[in-house]
Amino acid sequence: MLVKEKLSERQACKLVGMPRSAFRYKKVLKDDHALMNALEDLVKKHPTIGFWKCYHRLRRKGHIWNHKRLYRVYKLLKLNIRRKIKRRLPERVKQPLIVPDALNQSWSMDFMSDSLVDGRRFRLLNIIDDYNRESLWIEVDTSLPSLRVIRVLDRLLEMRGKPQRIRVDNGPEFISDKLQLWCEDRHIQLLYIQPGKPVQNAFIERNNGSLRRELLDAYHFFTLQEVRLMAEEWQQDYNCSRPHQALGFVPPLEYV
Repeated sequence: MLVKEKLSERQACKLVGMPRSAFRYKKVLKDDHALMNALEDLVKKHPTIGFWKCYHRLRRKGHIWNHKRLYRVYKLLKLNIRRKIKRRLPERVKQPLIVPDALNQSWSMDFMSDSLVDGRRFRLLNIIDDYNRESLWIEVDTSLPSLRVIRVLDRLLEMRGKPQRIRVDNGPEFISDKLQLWCEDRHIQLLYIQPGKPVQNAFIERNNGSLRRELLDAYHFFTLQEVRLMAEEWQQDYNCSRPHQALGFVPPLEYV
């Protein structure tokens, strides 16, 4: 326009009603890579903190970024969207799978799942004694939370006595604070296998395989009561009649 109409900058700006400062303004692209890296490192280490905690933490580290610029980058990285934090497991140390030399030295627990004919899912809680592989309990229901696990263990302790330790995986029912406190109060050691290493809980996995093959995969179930009754029959046969290869082809109760 200036060249075509042969107008000065002042005349052109006055004609269109634009301040000369706005006409001369040139956008400066800011390099936010350092700010992005600092924010990402901070949020990765402290995933639950919000914007102002990020701002003050970066200030204490000596960064002097303006809070408006920091918030712009904070939103650009979508850190302002509430994040669902995955609960972290503490480091699990590999525990040797030692065969006990007496009853109630070591128990193992694990869950299984299956479905009824109408599609409803149900779960089974299996508990065995590692010494003679005896099936101590099979609890069946559609839901087995940690409080239900504790109730089963209380009944087992009344019937059989207290174990020295219980080996479990990292399922949500087993890592609950309630179960850990229950074990601490009774001086029972709770041993966790490493995530993704079911072979470290091989005794109960062997029991699960037999139960799956001989009962769950062999029959159709219409009700939970059917599952409970047949699981009880299977448990009786497993403990009293079924030869166990690891025990010299004798049943668990006969091995004792």
